[in-house]
Amino acid sequence: MTTKKYLFLTIFTYGLVLFSPLVFAPLISSDVQQLIQITTYSYIVGAVLLLFYWRKSQTLNIEKNSRSWKTAIIFGLSGIFLSMLLQMVLLQIETRLTNQSVASQNTQNIVQLIKENSVFIIATTVAGPIMEELVFRRAIFGSLNQRYGFLVPAIISSLLFALAHQDGHYLLYGGLGLFFCWLFQHTGKIWTSMLTHVGMNLIVILAQLAIQQTS
Repeated sequence: MTTKKYLFLTIFTYGLVLFSPLVFAPLISSDVQQLIQITTYSYIVGAVLLLFYWRKSQTLNIEKNSRSWKTAIIFGLSGIFLSMLLQMVLLQIETRLTNQSVASQNTQNIVQLIKENSVFIIATTVAGPIMEELVFRRAIFGSLNQRYGFLVPAIISSLLFALAHQDGHYLLYGGLGLFFCWLFQHTGKIWTSMLTHVGMNLIVILAQLAIQQTS
């Protein structure tokens, strides 16, 4: 599969998954539980398809001199804790600059959906991060990196990543996007940033659920 075809199929499939709730909502009336389940299945199917496209695609320049799996795993696991620290720093800077609430509306919405149907946690902590890494880091950043190097592609993919979350925390998501790009660039394996992203999301979601349980 050519890089252009891979890029198109990846972004197109991701778009279909994101808009799947709008497609299915009119068909199931007001059954929120069923809509959450369908959305979760859409995320899982989308992640599987994107993984399939990746396996069929050409090797990117950034992946040709990749590090060992052991190194990638070490960086991925270390990245979980570094990303949590980065989140705290970026949130403090963002709230001081914009007077915006520390709480992420995107995260609060996700937590509420998980409380209504626990199966949605699979979409937000596994399938979602896998898709985002394959879309924003490998497809967009990775393909642009072949021609323009690190900085410009990283900024473009991170800006799109921030806009996709639609809750106003652009510095937070943009900064995390840059960090994930660096992890991919540094190890040459998209699994590194996937591991960090999945671990970070899982910790954030579980922490939010625990806080709401005790409050």
